Amino acid sequence: MSVLRLLWSNMTHRKMLSLLTILSVAVTVALIVFLLLCSDGVERGAEKGYGPFEVTIGAKGSSSQLALNTYYHIGAPTGNVPFTLLEEVRKDTQVEAAYAMTTGDQLNGFPIVGMEPGYFATRYGTDTKMAQGKLYGQLGEAVIGSYAAKTMGLHIGDRFQGAHGLVKGAADVDDDDEDEPGHEEHDHHHSFSYTVVGILSPLLTSDDRAVFTTLDYAWAVHESQQGDHKEVTAILVKPKTLLGAQAVKTKFGQISNVQAIYTSKAVADVVNVVDQGAQALSVVTAVCIVLAAVSIVLSLIAAVNERKKDVGLLRLIGKSKRFIWMSLIGEGLLLTLIGLLIGLIAGHAGGYASREAVFEFTGLQIESWGWMPGELLLVAGTLLIGIVASIGPALQAYRVDPLQLFRS
Repeated sequence: MSVLRLLWSNMTHRKMLSLLTILSVAVTVALIVFLLLCSDGVERGAEKGYGPFEVTIGAKGSSSQLALNTYYHIGAPTGNVPFTLLEEVRKDTQVEAAYAMTTGDQLNGFPIVGMEPGYFATRYGTDTKMAQGKLYGQLGEAVIGSYAAKTMGLHIGDRFQGAHGLVKGAADVDDDDEDEPGHEEHDHHHSFSYTVVGILSPLLTSDDRAVFTTLDYAWAVHESQQGDHKEVTAILVKPKTLLGAQAVKTKFGQISNVQAIYTSKAVADVVNVVDQGAQALSVVTAVCIVLAAVSIVLSLIAAVNERKKDVGLLRLIGKSKRFIWMSLIGEGLLLTLIGLLIGLIAGHAGGYASREAVFEFTGLQIESWGWMPGELLLVAGTLLIGIVASIGPALQAYRVDPLQLFRS
């Protein structure tokens, strides 16, 4: 009888206990894999989330909020700054490029972002191609991110109206509310139509879930922003050098009611908060690992009396020590291996199933079927736990004198 056949026979003899052991290992591994996928998505999103725009200028408030709203289209803006500030920034000798952004409206939950067309070439390179159509050039023209276009089923030539606010349904107005404040603004939104002139190729950033249009759309739908009262949500600055970034931040950060932030630092602060949350989840993961190891030990201890007889018989018929030890440790290792494989598949499948939901709410891309660097350590660690958990019951079974066992 081969070792594998013997191990399989032992496992199927205690089906329920074996299934519970495999399940505990699989759940633990799947949870760790999913955390690795999310962590990798956060890191990659932080790396390419803001492109070359090392400085961001906006209204006073939270620097993290400004960065998240500007580059990840998450949350509300900190406020507005005067449009005239853009020209001052562009005149600075330390600035290579600067673009203003307006936001505050949405289409079915996807943010409508006013942005000058040059932004795309500066951030993504001049070879950035449209999947369909062209970039906008006139008021009322819009370009849709690849994910947003796919989700809403928009095509070239389609027309739509935006809604005020950043939450889907925030601008819905009942007929009974005509006399309430804000009704005129909502009507104004409904009277302003956009035409889809282009759909972006997948950029693998939060811009995939945004609707882009001309910078002046906000001034057209908000009548209060006219003439000298024009405002923008943020100014994205690409400095010529790192020293230039420091000079730009210092200069424009001194203006009243204006903040200038290092984009990388603000994004790093957000990543640190996420890492703290991941550390809290790692405690739960550690508990799961302990439970999985205990499950393996209990499964093998429960069968230790049967294993004693098996070992005694194997020794009496002259099987080698190597064969016997493989039969003893192999059962725990095989249970661990099966649970490991199921967990790896389940973890990646969970990442694949939730990738769109995660991207819609966070703008982070999960490479669901990519091999994470930490997975090799996970595989080695899981198998090691399986071996260690098997040693105790194996020693207990091996130390029995076969002659004494069969005499009794």
